[in-house]
Amino acid sequence: MLEKGQPTGEVAVLAKAQGFLKSEASVKAARGMSHFGEHAIGWFGLGLLGAVVDKKRRKDWLVASAGVVGAHAASIAVKRVVRRPRPDHPSVEVLVGTPSKLSFPSSHATSTTAAAVLYSGLTGRNLVPALVPPMLASRLVLGVHYPTDVLAGAALGGLVGGLIRRKLKKNP
Repeated sequence: MLEKGQPTGEVAVLAKAQGFLKSEASVKAARGMSHFGEHAIGWFGLGLLGAVVDKKRRKDWLVASAGVVGAHAASIAVKRVVRRPRPDHPSVEVLVGTPSKLSFPSSHATSTTAAAVLYSGLTGRNLVPALVPPMLASRLVLGVHYPTDVLAGAALGGLVGGLIRRKLKKNP
């Protein structure tokens, strides 16, 4: 039997995940990742750096960078249609500020996944396992997204990144 005020559904999953993952070190890291990923600016900057360093594929790096920004923009558009509010329950501690009150999908998850997919194609290394899970977990640690928000964001970022990466492969 549930006690009054006890979380259910996704709130319960989020509260459990936050309780399991949260430590002083994980919160500090998650906040850093949050700031880096805000408005996709860190990923965009890395793409521009790739364009400066890899002159031979400068155009591809610029297209990939624009793709990261495009994926972020797509997530904002979906947020405005869905209008799901961010988690708001006493069992979930919000540990970072957010630019909006909208939660679905996670724009951080979207832009990070798009960057990982696109930059993997340009670096020749699979960056997805190293970049995506930590960013998704960070959004739960910080209490600003439900699990389905980060999963949907990763799916959207993977779709956008995959489509653009396929186009880059066709145009050597």
